[in-house]
Amino acid sequence: MTVVVGAALVALLVLTLAGCGCVVWAERGGPRWVRAVAAVTLGAGEVLRRLERSQRRRRRSVSGGDGGAGD
Repeated sequence: MTVVVGAALVALLVLTLAGCGCVVWAERGGPRWVRAVAAVTLGAGEVLRRLERSQRRRRRSVSGGDGGAGD
């Protein structure tokens, strides 16, 4: 089971690095398929960013919105 999880994490890391490479290559005028992969990579990043923001807001509203005593 841990081998499968490890393999999935390595595959995710490889896909992430390949996507980042495509973003850089697309900025320098790469082929059409590179620009498509870069667009998907940037779109996935935006989706994750919005999801993280909404979860942060939800946690803040549940905890009372005071930001915590340690801030």
